[in-house]
Amino acid sequence: MTLLQLPHPSSSTFITLPKFSPSRSILNPFSRHKASWQELAGVLVFSAIPFTAVKAIANSTFGETLRKRLEEKKKVAVENSAKFQALAQMARNDSIWYGEDRPRWLGPISYDYPTYLTGELPGDYAFDIWGLSKDPVALQKYFNYEILHARWAMLAALGALIPELLNLTGLFQFVEPVWWRVGYSKLKGDTLDYLGIPGLHLAGSQGVIVIAICQALLMVGPEYARYCGIEALEPLGIYLPGDINYPGGVLFDPLNLSEDPMAFEELKVKEIKNGRLAMVAWLGFYVQAALTGKGPVQNLLEHISDPFHNNLLSLLNSL
Repeated sequence: MTLLQLPHPSSSTFITLPKFSPSRSILNPFSRHKASWQELAGVLVFSAIPFTAVKAIANSTFGETLRKRLEEKKKVAVENSAKFQALAQMARNDSIWYGEDRPRWLGPISYDYPTYLTGELPGDYAFDIWGLSKDPVALQKYFNYEILHARWAMLAALGALIPELLNLTGLFQFVEPVWWRVGYSKLKGDTLDYLGIPGLHLAGSQGVIVIAICQALLMVGPEYARYCGIEALEPLGIYLPGDINYPGGVLFDPLNLSEDPMAFEELKVKEIKNGRLAMVAWLGFYVQAALTGKGPVQNLLEHISDPFHNNLLSLLNSL
């Protein structure tokens, strides 16, 4: 630090001020926060502890026993999976919903149905007027996507209808019972109570980004296990006997609905039919929300009370 002399405005005297010289630690704030080699070594050692412990367990007698036990369990699971697939194929051959004699989308009307749709998949009514399923690989990919969207549409439809029904019947009083208003409220930054119970926020006090991240994380685990199949949860000793769309097992079939192969093949058809209906229903939910600003249950009640005046055509005419 040096001295700096400045003239006083009312006299010829000088005022001596300290002159500040910034040190290297101020010019570079990270210079005095450099980690020592001991700190870096400590971080590396603590980071390596879990991997070292796992490696030690794997090389031990206990680890060898555990590995053999898992291999035996996997062998049994693979055998059971092969038996499960064989029984499913036999049930599909005997079902009226599969094969060449399955129902078609035009019923008894004569039509040149595509030959590449052979009834191998559940819900195959030989409907492909745009020829999107000529490629077998593309057909399987579209079916995987359809199953995924159908299931989410059914869950979403349930989540859109139940709160509005509970609110209209007076069982619960929600701040926002209508599905699209909930999303709108969150975009505005409002805090929502779960089931209308004050203070029970769960994720209701978080922003849209946080809720979206939580939903993504909750979806990643089950979807990864479903996609990877029988070996997805192998480190935990849990094996899935089914395929990518119907994994089965204790996690994906806790009620053991796949125990009867014939009933299970019919359940697959019912699932995709209800899923398609749910996807179409969501298209109606979107249109209703845009045109009326009300929920689907309220729109249905108004239509039932006066179907000749409360319908889509009258609403379009009023617009």
